[in-house]
Amino acid sequence: MSAQLDERLRADSARTWRTGAATHDPVPPGLRPPAPGSVGLRQRHRMLWERHALRRQRAQDHLASALDPERGLPVAASATVVGYLTGLLRRRLGMVVIVTGANALAAAAGLALPMLLGRLVDSVVAADGRPASGTVTTFVAVVTAVLVAQTLLTYLAKWLAVRLGHGVLAEAREHVIRAVLRLPLGRVESASTGDLVTRVTRDVGAMSFAVRRALPEFIIGLVTVLLTVVAMVVNSWALAVPTLVTASLSLWQVRRYLRDAPAAYLLEGATYSQINSTLTETVEGARTVEALGLQDRRRSAGADDIEVSAQAERYGLTLRNVLFAVMDMAFSLPRVITLVVGAWLYLRGWVTLGQITAAMLYIETFYGPFDRLVGMIDSLQVGIASTTRLLGIAEVPADRVPRDALPQGRDMVGRDLRYAYREGHDVLHGIDVGLRPGERLAVVGPSGSGKSTLGRLLAGIHAPRSGSVAVGGVELVELPLDVLRTEVALVTQEHHVFRGTVRDNVVLARDGADDAEVWRALETVDAGEWLRALPARLDTVLGSGHQVLTPAQAQQIALARLILADPHTLVLDEATSLIDPRTARHLEGSMNALLTGRTVVAIAHRLHTAHDADRIAVVQDGRIVELGSHDELMERGGEYAALWRAWTS
Repeated sequence: MSAQLDERLRADSARTWRTGAATHDPVPPGLRPPAPGSVGLRQRHRMLWERHALRRQRAQDHLASALDPERGLPVAASATVVGYLTGLLRRRLGMVVIVTGANALAAAAGLALPMLLGRLVDSVVAADGRPASGTVTTFVAVVTAVLVAQTLLTYLAKWLAVRLGHGVLAEAREHVIRAVLRLPLGRVESASTGDLVTRVTRDVGAMSFAVRRALPEFIIGLVTVLLTVVAMVVNSWALAVPTLVTASLSLWQVRRYLRDAPAAYLLEGATYSQINSTLTETVEGARTVEALGLQDRRRSAGADDIEVSAQAERYGLTLRNVLFAVMDMAFSLPRVITLVVGAWLYLRGWVTLGQITAAMLYIETFYGPFDRLVGMIDSLQVGIASTTRLLGIAEVPADRVPRDALPQGRDMVGRDLRYAYREGHDVLHGIDVGLRPGERLAVVGPSGSGKSTLGRLLAGIHAPRSGSVAVGGVELVELPLDVLRTEVALVTQEHHVFRGTVRDNVVLARDGADDAEVWRALETVDAGEWLRALPARLDTVLGSGHQVLTPAQAQQIALARLILADPHTLVLDEATSLIDPRTARHLEGSMNALLTGRTVVAIAHRLHTAHDADRIAVVQDGRIVELGSHDELMERGGEYAALWRAWTS
């Protein structure tokens, strides 16, 4: 009977999940190509550009919605990105000027060679093919000197460009880290894990490449192209016209590409975020997927995400293909045109063979850097799109406005507390709670009742949708964070051990704490025994690749930070849930001596914590349904009494 019941529950759960899941096709039929042989070549070509137009519209729609999303993280406006990048370079204006100058000298040295070769050709023609021996010797000596100078200047220019790029990258990364760390926790929780992970991994990598490689190469290419144009005109303006005309015509397509590419790359980044989100959900919920038999559905969701991403990639690929096709035409045509025009001008005596030779070499010199310049523009577009997504993190508004008022006392009062993770769906419904200094308040209730949300409001992590939480007469969300954490601190069942020594991990709570204070905090949470067994005690390095702690030991490190921070009000959200009951009981007993005189809010599913509290708040469906001491609530025989009997049975 039990097995049948389990099977029935499993089937109901799977059916509920499928009913609530999206079943629409994420890729419109118009984006799928027709079956082979179903339409003619002309219609197939027309449908190809119709799909391209539809992909462009999808990219533009995503850009419009990403600037101000209802949920998740936004992207920055173009003006914000331009202003930020301009500021980065302005703060390094001297280095930018030096890099540009060094590249100009290196390009000038390289551009001297075609001119010298053209002069040599004219000398040979003037001497009827028998130039003086000194002419060739002088030419070889000058060319050797120019090549050596060009090599040295190119090395110097690239070295300076790398220094510039890494300096810009370092500041940009620091900016991103500061932006991530200041994100309101509520906004982080509303955004998908995949989006944030993609932004701080792929987007940081793309920005890094753009700054380290694309930006210096762009400067080099731009300087080389401009100086090559000058050299071509100086050599012969008539022979320079074909190259300048075709290059100018290709710039029209470059402008179109620059107009459409940002939206394309932003959409690509968003699809990568969705792929990461789906994959993360599937991996983290692998046991649930297997229990409900949802493997095929999760694989299908992943395949849908990849197909959507492929459509975004096709749009960007089409933009690049059209651009590079135009560039190839602009690169090939001037060679033929210049040669034909040069022959015609030579027959009329308007140009020399040396000028034609130099002009043909300049075409090669021009289109090499010009082609790389366009390629770097493409890389810069990817980097700018990624920077747009990264700067969007900084666009998230703060969830609090610090003021100058300081608490006058330690009384904490919450009035009419309401909170919603989604608009129109409150999880707390008008809770009133007052905490006296030194009081122990236990918050109990079933999972999903709102206990942790209430704890986060009392710790100042979230601002209530309506109502207020004040300590000493001042709203928690109006206190600067450094002041807030000296008033109230939150410890949850989640914890993190940073890569560093034990000492480093503990003193994060208070810089400057000495070893005696660190040991005292660790002893208080009963970590002294296993800590003394470590090879270097406080100097033992923790984290990836070093000493590995058990979940209980890691939680004790987190609690030691709390003790060292020494706030007067503590919110413990099932802080000992990862520690076995016997250790947890001993740990909480050890903490009691230190916590005397402090206000403690303990959110726990182990009711022995509630038994020791001064008052107990029973939360159900976002409301406090019972409030009183253990004995008082047991006498009432209500919800708490039922929970206690179930716990102790």
